[in-house]
Amino acid sequence: MFFVNLLQKKFYLFKQYGPKDYLNMLFLGFLGAYFCYLILYEAFSIASAQEVFILAYTWPIMVVLLGFFILKEQPTLKKLIAIVISFFGILVIVTNGYLTSLNFSNLKGDLMALFYAFVFALFSILGKKFKYDQTFSAMIFFLSALIFMVPTTLFLSNIKLPTLNVWFWLFLNGFFINGITYIFWFKALKAPTHIVSNLLYLTPFLSLIYIHIFLGDKILVSSFVGLVIIASGIIIQSIKLN
Repeated sequence: MFFVNLLQKKFYLFKQYGPKDYLNMLFLGFLGAYFCYLILYEAFSIASAQEVFILAYTWPIMVVLLGFFILKEQPTLKKLIAIVISFFGILVIVTNGYLTSLNFSNLKGDLMALFYAFVFALFSILGKKFKYDQTFSAMIFFLSALIFMVPTTLFLSNIKLPTLNVWFWLFLNGFFINGITYIFWFKALKAPTHIVSNLLYLTPFLSLIYIHIFLGDKILVSSFVGLVIIASGIIIQSIKLN
């Protein structure tokens, strides 16, 4: 993001924002680029990738819930129905489809994934209120994550030099997944909302395919059904009624 801002000649923005703005950006970076990923990767370490990813996808519903309290948005019947539907989808996933027995397959990992969705939704809600330049603020977010990650690594981890193979995947994750994709995302936001929204609904289903191909996970019927139910709830809450 540093080089992107350099190419876009946005470093003049350093003078445009005051100390309070940078404190806000550092806090947003703590939430969205540090804490939520800390939770997400911990969830991945103790639960299956498909469960974690699908439950993390509930963040749009969390945005609706937080909007009631933070943005003082009025709850509507449509939003409440969407929340109930998505909650049912969550139950399908965490019980592996055995709803009557409520046999939770990996409750700790599932709760971590849902907590990630909550934190990311909080980050999204607060981000709406400040309206900073997207590319510039993203750079500050990642700088904030670095500031918090260094002491976390020093005090809570055993520092080991990764192998070349691990370095490759770290670079791939940092450069493409957490770097270049932000640029494409910002460009996508300039497109009509209905187009972006419809394409977003495809991402979790594509991710299930990637999980199967790259990780070799067998996609459970309960995971797919739960995802369809959650996606249905998200679609319902995003529909604009005349």
